[in-house]
Order: sequence, then C-alpha cells, then structure tokens
Amino acid sequence: MTDSTSTDTDAVLGRARFGADGLLPAIVQEESSKDVLMLGYMDREALRRTLTEGRVTFWSRSRNEYWRKGDTSGHAQYVRDAAFDCDADTLLVTVQQVGAACHTGAHRCFDVDPLAPTTASAPTGTAASAPTDATASAPADTAVEATR
Repeated sequence: MTDSTSTDTDAVLGRARFGADGLLPAIVQEESSKDVLMLGYMDREALRRTLTEGRVTFWSRSRNEYWRKGDTSGHAQYVRDAAFDCDADTLLVTVQQVGAACHTGAHRCFDVDPLAPTTASAPTGTAASAPTDATASAPADTAVEATR
C-alpha cells in the first residue's frame, strides 16, 4: 500500500525547480497580517520537511546545515499554506508566526534596514493601471513574451 502523503510530497518535490546551487528561495508570509516576514532558502530535504512536519525548515547557506525557525529562539513558524510561483522556482510559505521572525528580534526581517526609494504610480487610464490580461488577445507565439 502506498502512502498518499509521501506520494503527493514526492510529486511536489518533483515539480520544484531548484537553482544551480540546489536551493529554492522561500518567502515567508504571516497568515494573519499578510506581512512578508523573511526570505530563506530550502534544498529538497528542507522543502520535504517543511511540507511534512508543519514547521518551516531552511538550509543555512552560511552554516551549511538545516535550521528550523524557533528551535533555539522559541520564535517558531507553523505552516498554514504553501504555493509555488508560476515557474515553481520560488516558494511562498504562509505561517502562523510566534515571536519575532528576524534573528535581530524584529518582527520582520525587512523592518531592520528600510530604504527610501523614489516611488511612482501608473498613469491613469492606461493598461498598466487596469487589471487586465495582456495575453488574452495576443497570438499564441507572442503570449509568453507579452507577460515578461
């Protein structure tokens, strides 16, 4: 008898597009606030653990070892959902965050070094401001290019 959970996990792992370094970027988002908390990296085993254990596991590029948020700090991430982007080369993990997400003690890693970029708005009345599908009327061979 085959365990459907392991079969499903194997199928997901087979769809993941890891980089040349064997890693997949993983964006971590808080379920309740929708805040982007941090970015980490997963190899195949870290992704398997995240999908099957209910806690987010990363591969530490600096320490060359697996780490699970909260094992030493108590600031844990409990998996609520996960999804690949359209190319399956980036993962979004939605979590219930307990405590700070950043090792500095900040709630979000992106709170610690805010920048002041010039901002812009899409012109009014242009296709850029309307939520439309630019590829709907494009010929099949140019549809992909129209979205890049």
